Amino acid sequence: MADSRDGHLELRPVQESDLDDLFAQNSDPQSVAMAAFTSENPGDRDLFDARMARLMASPDVTLRAITWHGRLVGSIASFDMDGQTEVTYWIERRSWGQGIATAALRLFAAQIPVRPLYARVASDNAGSRRVLEKAGFVPIGTETSFAAGRGTTIEETILRLGPESPATVDA
Repeated sequence: MADSRDGHLELRPVQESDLDDLFAQNSDPQSVAMAAFTSENPGDRDLFDARMARLMASPDVTLRAITWHGRLVGSIASFDMDGQTEVTYWIERRSWGQGIATAALRLFAAQIPVRPLYARVASDNAGSRRVLEKAGFVPIGTETSFAAGRGTTIEETILRLGPESPATVDA
Protein backbone atom coordinates (compact mmCIF):
# COMPACT_ATOMS: atom_id res chain seq x y z
CA MET A 1 0.00 0.00 0.00
CA ALA A 2 1.10 3.54 -0.71
CA ASP A 3 2.47 5.56 2.17
CA SER A 4 3.83 9.08 1.97
CA ARG A 5 6.33 8.28 4.73
CA ASP A 6 8.25 5.80 2.58
CA GLY A 7 9.38 8.52 0.17
CA HIS A 8 7.74 7.01 -2.91
CA LEU A 9 4.70 9.29 -2.93
CA GLU A 10 5.28 12.97 -3.59
CA LEU A 11 3.17 16.04 -4.25
CA ARG A 12 4.70 18.73 -6.42
CA PRO A 13 3.45 21.67 -8.47
CA VAL A 14 1.88 20.67 -11.78
CA GLN A 15 4.18 21.45 -14.71
CA GLU A 16 3.45 22.02 -18.39
CA SER A 17 5.16 18.69 -19.11
CA ASP A 18 2.47 16.91 -17.03
CA LEU A 19 -0.44 18.05 -19.17
CA ASP A 20 -0.40 15.21 -21.73
CA ASP A 21 -0.55 12.56 -19.00
CA LEU A 22 -3.12 14.48 -16.95
CA PHE A 23 -5.32 14.93 -20.02
CA ALA A 24 -5.17 11.19 -20.75
CA GLN A 25 -6.07 10.40 -17.13
CA ASN A 26 -8.91 12.94 -16.99
CA SER A 27 -10.44 11.83 -20.29
CA ASP A 28 -10.44 8.07 -19.61
CA PRO A 29 -14.14 7.11 -20.12
CA GLN A 30 -14.32 4.66 -17.19
CA SER A 31 -12.68 7.18 -14.84
CA VAL A 32 -15.00 9.95 -16.04
CA ALA A 33 -18.06 7.78 -15.38
CA MET A 34 -16.80 6.87 -11.90
CA ALA A 35 -15.95 10.46 -10.95
CA ALA A 36 -19.25 11.67 -12.43
CA PHE A 37 -18.69 15.35 -11.66
CA THR A 38 -16.32 16.29 -14.46
CA SER A 39 -16.10 18.89 -17.19
CA GLU A 40 -18.88 18.74 -19.76
CA ASN A 41 -16.51 17.56 -22.48
CA PRO A 42 -13.54 15.75 -20.90
CA GLY A 43 -12.24 14.74 -24.33
CA ASP A 44 -11.75 18.33 -25.52
CA ARG A 45 -8.02 19.03 -25.24
CA ASP A 46 -8.35 22.76 -25.90
CA LEU A 47 -10.85 23.17 -23.04
CA PHE A 48 -8.63 21.06 -20.79
CA ASP A 49 -5.55 23.14 -21.56
CA ALA A 50 -7.44 26.41 -20.99
CA ARG A 51 -8.80 25.14 -17.66
CA MET A 52 -5.39 23.92 -16.50
CA ALA A 53 -3.80 27.26 -17.45
CA ARG A 54 -6.40 29.07 -15.30
CA LEU A 55 -5.89 26.69 -12.37
CA MET A 56 -2.09 26.83 -12.55
CA ALA A 57 -2.16 30.66 -12.62
CA SER A 58 -4.75 31.16 -9.88
CA PRO A 59 -3.47 32.25 -6.46
CA ASP A 60 -6.70 30.81 -4.98
CA VAL A 61 -5.99 27.27 -6.17
CA THR A 62 -3.41 24.85 -4.78
CA LEU A 63 -2.78 22.32 -7.55
CA ARG A 64 -0.32 19.45 -7.14
CA ALA A 65 0.82 16.53 -9.25
CA ILE A 66 0.82 13.18 -7.46
CA THR A 67 3.84 11.01 -8.23
CA TRP A 68 4.39 7.45 -7.10
CA HIS A 69 7.91 6.08 -7.48
CA GLY A 70 8.63 9.13 -9.65
CA ARG A 71 5.75 8.45 -12.08
CA LEU A 72 2.84 10.87 -12.47
CA VAL A 73 -0.29 9.06 -11.29
CA GLY A 74 -2.74 11.90 -10.72
CA SER A 75 -3.45 15.32 -9.34
CA ILE A 76 -4.93 16.90 -6.25
CA ALA A 77 -6.17 20.43 -5.61
CA SER A 78 -7.92 22.75 -3.22
CA PHE A 79 -10.05 25.68 -4.32
CA ASP A 80 -12.64 28.09 -2.99
CA MET A 81 -16.28 27.28 -3.74
CA ASP A 82 -18.84 29.69 -2.35
CA GLY A 83 -16.59 30.65 0.57
CA GLN A 84 -15.63 27.09 1.47
CA THR A 85 -12.33 25.39 0.67
CA GLU A 86 -12.90 22.14 -1.21
CA VAL A 87 -10.48 19.43 -2.24
CA THR A 88 -10.56 17.28 -5.31
CA TYR A 89 -8.27 14.57 -6.64
CA TRP A 90 -7.89 12.34 -9.68
CA ILE A 91 -5.91 9.11 -9.77
CA GLU A 92 -5.22 7.26 -13.01
CA ARG A 93 -7.35 4.12 -13.26
CA ARG A 94 -4.45 1.66 -13.31
CA SER A 95 -3.37 3.00 -9.88
CA TRP A 96 -6.77 2.56 -8.19
CA GLY A 97 -6.91 0.33 -5.12
CA GLN A 98 -3.25 0.77 -4.12
CA GLY A 99 -3.73 3.33 -1.34
CA ILE A 100 -2.21 6.14 -3.43
CA ALA A 101 -5.26 8.41 -3.25
CA THR A 102 -5.54 7.99 0.53
CA ALA A 103 -1.84 8.70 1.11
CA ALA A 104 -1.91 11.71 -1.24
CA LEU A 105 -5.03 13.15 0.38
CA ARG A 106 -3.60 12.75 3.89
CA LEU A 107 -0.36 14.44 2.85
CA PHE A 108 -2.16 17.23 0.99
CA ALA A 109 -4.61 17.91 3.84
CA ALA A 110 -1.69 18.11 6.28
CA GLN A 111 -0.16 20.82 4.06
CA ILE A 112 -3.36 22.88 3.75
CA PRO A 113 -3.94 24.82 6.99
CA VAL A 114 -7.56 25.73 6.22
CA ARG A 115 -10.24 24.00 8.25
CA PRO A 116 -12.82 22.96 7.66
CA LEU A 117 -12.05 21.38 4.29
CA TYR A 118 -14.88 20.02 2.19
CA ALA A 119 -15.13 17.35 -0.49
CA ARG A 120 -17.88 15.97 -2.66
CA VAL A 121 -18.21 12.52 -4.15
CA ALA A 122 -20.80 10.67 -6.21
CA SER A 123 -22.69 8.78 -3.52
CA ASP A 124 -22.27 5.49 -5.41
CA ASN A 125 -18.47 5.93 -5.71
CA ALA A 126 -17.62 3.73 -2.72
CA GLY A 127 -13.87 3.74 -3.40
CA SER A 128 -13.52 7.51 -3.39
CA ARG A 129 -15.77 7.83 -0.35
CA ARG A 130 -13.51 5.35 1.51
CA VAL A 131 -10.46 7.44 0.55
CA LEU A 132 -12.05 10.56 2.02
CA GLU A 133 -13.19 8.83 5.21
CA LYS A 134 -9.74 7.23 5.77
CA ALA A 135 -8.28 10.75 5.54
CA GLY A 136 -10.63 11.93 8.30
CA PHE A 137 -13.48 13.44 6.28
CA VAL A 138 -16.96 12.77 7.64
CA PRO A 139 -20.22 12.84 5.68
CA ILE A 140 -22.37 15.86 6.52
CA GLY A 141 -25.10 15.64 3.91
CA THR A 142 -26.17 14.87 0.38
CA GLU A 143 -27.25 16.89 -2.60
CA THR A 144 -28.65 16.08 -6.00
CA SER A 145 -26.68 17.63 -8.86
CA PHE A 146 -26.11 17.20 -12.58
CA ALA A 147 -23.11 14.94 -13.21
CA ALA A 148 -21.68 15.76 -16.63
CA GLY A 149 -19.56 12.59 -16.60
CA ARG A 150 -22.77 10.54 -16.60
CA GLY A 151 -25.08 12.95 -18.37
CA THR A 152 -27.71 12.80 -15.64
CA THR A 153 -28.62 14.06 -12.20
CA ILE A 154 -27.27 11.94 -9.33
CA GLU A 155 -26.80 12.14 -5.59
CA GLU A 156 -23.48 13.37 -4.24
CA THR A 157 -22.25 13.10 -0.68
CA ILE A 158 -20.72 16.16 0.96
CA LEU A 159 -17.92 15.48 3.45
CA ARG A 160 -16.02 17.70 5.85
CA LEU A 161 -12.65 17.61 7.56
CA GLY A 162 -12.95 19.87 10.56
CA PRO A 163 -10.56 21.40 13.04
CA GLU A 164 -11.40 18.66 15.50
CA SER A 165 -10.15 15.99 13.08
CA PRO A 166 -7.01 17.26 11.33
CA ALA A 167 -5.50 14.93 8.76
CA THR A 168 -2.03 13.72 9.60
CA VAL A 169 0.55 12.00 7.48
CA ASP A 170 0.86 9.10 9.92
CA ALA A 171 -2.86 8.62 10.56
